[in-house]
Amino acid sequence: MTASNLPTTLERDPVCGMNVDPASAKHVHEHAGKKYYFCCAGCGEKFKADPGKYLNKPAGFSSNLVMLGMPAPAKPSPSTHARSASKPTAVGAPAYVCPMCPEVRESKPGACPSCGMALEPDVPVASTRTEYTCPMHLEIVRSEPGSCPICGMALEPRNVTAAAEENPELRDMTRRFWVGVVLTAPLLAIAMGSMFWPHAFMSLLGGARLPWIEFALSTPVVLWCGLPFFQRFWTSLVNRSPNMFTLIGLGTGVAYVYSVVATIAPQIFPESLRGMGGYPDVYFEAAAAITTLVLLGQVMELRARSRTSAAIRALLDLSPKAARLITAGPQGDITEKDIPLEHVKPGDRLRVRPGEKVPVDGVVLEGDSAVDESMITGESIPVEKTSNSPVIGATINATGSFVMRAERVGSETLLARIVQLVGQAQRSRAPIQRLADRVAAWFVPAVVAVAVVTFVAWFVFGPQPRLAHALVNAVAVLIIACPCALGLATPMAIMVGTGRGAHAGVLIKNAEALETMEKVDTLVIDKTGTLTEGRPKLVAISAAQPYSEDELLRLAASLEEASEHPLGAAIVNAAIAKRLTLSNPTEFTYALGKGVQGTVSGKRVAVGNTALMDEVGASDVPQTDSANAGTSLAVAIDGKYAGTLTVADPIKASTPGAVRDLKRLGIRIVMLTGDSRSTAAAIAQKLGLEQDEFEAEVLPERKSEVVRTLQQQGRVVAMAGDGINDAPALAQADVGIAMGTGTDVAMESGGITLVKGDLSGILRARKLSQATMRNIRQNLFFAFIYNAIGVPIAAGVLYPFFGLLLSPIFAAAAMSFSSVSVITNALRLRKVKL
Repeated sequence: MTASNLPTTLERDPVCGMNVDPASAKHVHEHAGKKYYFCCAGCGEKFKADPGKYLNKPAGFSSNLVMLGMPAPAKPSPSTHARSASKPTAVGAPAYVCPMCPEVRESKPGACPSCGMALEPDVPVASTRTEYTCPMHLEIVRSEPGSCPICGMALEPRNVTAAAEENPELRDMTRRFWVGVVLTAPLLAIAMGSMFWPHAFMSLLGGARLPWIEFALSTPVVLWCGLPFFQRFWTSLVNRSPNMFTLIGLGTGVAYVYSVVATIAPQIFPESLRGMGGYPDVYFEAAAAITTLVLLGQVMELRARSRTSAAIRALLDLSPKAARLITAGPQGDITEKDIPLEHVKPGDRLRVRPGEKVPVDGVVLEGDSAVDESMITGESIPVEKTSNSPVIGATINATGSFVMRAERVGSETLLARIVQLVGQAQRSRAPIQRLADRVAAWFVPAVVAVAVVTFVAWFVFGPQPRLAHALVNAVAVLIIACPCALGLATPMAIMVGTGRGAHAGVLIKNAEALETMEKVDTLVIDKTGTLTEGRPKLVAISAAQPYSEDELLRLAASLEEASEHPLGAAIVNAAIAKRLTLSNPTEFTYALGKGVQGTVSGKRVAVGNTALMDEVGASDVPQTDSANAGTSLAVAIDGKYAGTLTVADPIKASTPGAVRDLKRLGIRIVMLTGDSRSTAAAIAQKLGLEQDEFEAEVLPERKSEVVRTLQQQGRVVAMAGDGINDAPALAQADVGIAMGTGTDVAMESGGITLVKGDLSGILRARKLSQATMRNIRQNLFFAFIYNAIGVPIAAGVLYPFFGLLLSPIFAAAAMSFSSVSVITNALRLRKVKL
């Protein structure tokens, strides 16, 4: 290795955006006095035809995910628009949002002003600066932990890091909970003792002193342990956003204030309401127990919610901590040293040894190996890597050692982009969430109204003591209602589901695509790059005597090495793969629409179609099978037919099985291609598609027309493609599915991206959608049923029939566990099989 091998400045292909080394670029075009470098002849020809189209490319042609070898374009966060709807934040400042209310966005953590839920950080990225947002109101973003000003829920970190960080909200709630337990336990003992042994307790503690003892024990619990609830209660009133903490604040506040008044001024109550000690019944133990149980629910909920970020944290854990840098000294001597990963720069040469993780995205320069990419693509079979093969950061090198050039580092790597995409999807809102939103908007006012009616009904028609019964049952109604169970039903399932998909190579761009994927009944597929490899390969050699297949291929490849045609490149690659020694051609000529001619090793060689064969005198070319789904190139040597080379875009190995499985699920497959009808028919036959399930010679605009026509027939259409020409159809479809091996424009247009880029990923996406939506429906059903049953029981509807009343303490326990049960059910998605 010499100093000349060190990295040079890379140029960007203006057509596809790939990085190109000017020193080795074969395709160069000068325009307006400037040289432009291209990755292949195809990009060069497109640029020559219309330079302005690519030099003035709209800024909107960007992507949330880029293919290997392509730079990640700078793009403002999607949450930028949301920021303007709330509090403005400085450029680069952290942002916190609520998972239930995306319009709430703050510069520091706290409670959502709408629903009271704690804010969470917006987009999870590997960063040392932590942001906090609300899981129910995404627009709430804070730089510090706290509660959501909308819903009052504890904020969560948005910037998930590889190492699990301590949650300050969880630490604070835990401390308050244990203090509450210590003080509430004797309160409950006193309450139980007064109920079962009233005379003994009166003589032991004194009837007059008992309320004051309860007051002393309960006041720290209600006013200090429950302080966050009252703060969120007040915030909900100020912001006119009633939420769960509005109900908790009213319930505990009424019980506590009533008890304080009854203790300090018992003489203002009628004689009929006073007990043996001269005091009315007080409910200090209920207020304290409710506060402690709600704290327990918050602690359990915060612990469960922290596990929803496990998928992103696991992705971040994949990144290695260091890389081995190769540098050249002033005398050309080569040295190697380990450097921190964050010090790697684009263009650096890095060595990857057996068993090590690939540090960043890049291209193999020297050596060969097999790389395990299962953690990114979901495929368990290692991928062979040789010179010029792309490699993905965080994948594992198996046996061989190789030298690579760093292409994308830091936040531009595929892993970092995946983490960002998953984070954005987790904060998006599914259409099914609108139902919960509509219910939640009226929920708290309706519960308050029910509590008022309950109080009046018990006070007017209830048994004695009517005031006590009215107060207890009204408080129970306020406490048992849980709007957060409704609000969390959808976002928790979306968060866990998108994280599970990322581990299976299915990247969900937004929750709407995840919801709609379950309903898809028609899949429109672009052939090239989706069903097929997207790169021509030599699939058959037919040699005539006296030439062997290897000799025929060697001569043809030697000639085609001077060509820029993709079919010629496929022939050259096949010869290189067979380790054939190629010769330099002379007298090379290219005939447009016919083929190439030249002299190789003293022989006059021609490769092309029958028109070229007739021109060189080789008229005895046999007829080829039109159903071979490929292009046949005849080879003539010294004016005589020597054989035929068949080049085709081969069908991906996973395609036939995936097509069968999709059709078994009742999904109609429609293949679109720009190829000839004979080629399309041959591929359709291999895949088991009927005559009406494919369309050939399709122009890009026709693809979107096909999708639109199917939609007008009442079908729910998904479109799978990988190229720029697929972008309009991807945008038109109900669900756009982009191949991760395709262009960034296609991935920007699609709602789902398959990292591996094959149809088996569509099956995984379908299963993920079904599992997630099933989980959401379970959560919503539980939340609706819980509130529909719990509120009437708390109001006392069972009392006339069975004499049963629900204690506010039991109501508090039920309310606390309702949210936890919804989150626990959502966490089951982490184990779903795809």
